[in-house]
Amino acid sequence: MKRVVTMQDISCAGKCSLTVALPILSALGAEAVILPTAVLSTHTMFQGFTFHDLTADLRAIIAHWKKEGFTFDAVYTGYLGSFEQLDIAAELIDTFGQGKPVIIDPCMADNGKLYTGFSPEFAKGMAKLCAKANIICPNMTEASFLLDIPYAESYDEDYVKDVLKKLAALGPEVAILTGITFREGTLGAYGYDRTKDAFFYRYTEEQIEHFHGTGDIWASTLTGALVKGCALEDAVQLACDYVCESIRLTLAEENHNTYGVNFEQAMGMLTK
Repeated sequence: MKRVVTMQDISCAGKCSLTVALPILSALGAEAVILPTAVLSTHTMFQGFTFHDLTADLRAIIAHWKKEGFTFDAVYTGYLGSFEQLDIAAELIDTFGQGKPVIIDPCMADNGKLYTGFSPEFAKGMAKLCAKANIICPNMTEASFLLDIPYAESYDEDYVKDVLKKLAALGPEVAILTGITFREGTLGAYGYDRTKDAFFYRYTEEQIEHFHGTGDIWASTLTGALVKGCALEDAVQLACDYVCESIRLTLAEENHNTYGVNFEQAMGMLTK
């Protein structure tokens, strides 16, 4: 059985980070080993959430795994909340990710702005971490901060290709921009494989609402599909389709919540 270690926070309510990564990886047939960076009562869309930082425990956990002889078939990082956690993520990759797929979702920004608590200096640190990845999957905002370029609210295909080549120049073999659209009513992911000097675009129908946590669902699905043995472009398409179906099922529910999507109801797509 394949085993994936994923480093990100736990939002106890809210459907994001580890509470979506663990079930999605499991549904795709992989054992999910978690390295929790913090415990929050809810995700950050809510006001007044509690926050317990677990940074002080992370190196001891990694050391214990190493002592026990654990190995992993992939390393996957999501939201990292500090410069020290960036350093620990690098140590995790150096310890367990050599010769294995390393997927980094540089969760730190959206809609042209960094998340609360992050700075341009943190983005530079994240860019350095991305050099250790095989695959990175930022959105356009995160890409602009990784590259220290202006955020583009509108773009054409040539611009996207230029950004992808610059992202790949940070070090990863594959760079994927999520949330890309060239035509009204569609939304997808545009990727560049540096080893093949080849671009690809996979998309699906855009839903009428956007929800918190769908980026985590997308990256977790991509990771699980790759570990299962799917080709890269097929894994990207599955991730797009799964997020789309999760949103569609959410919108079909009367009085649905606004803080996350019904990814559980769409999980049959993954178990098949």
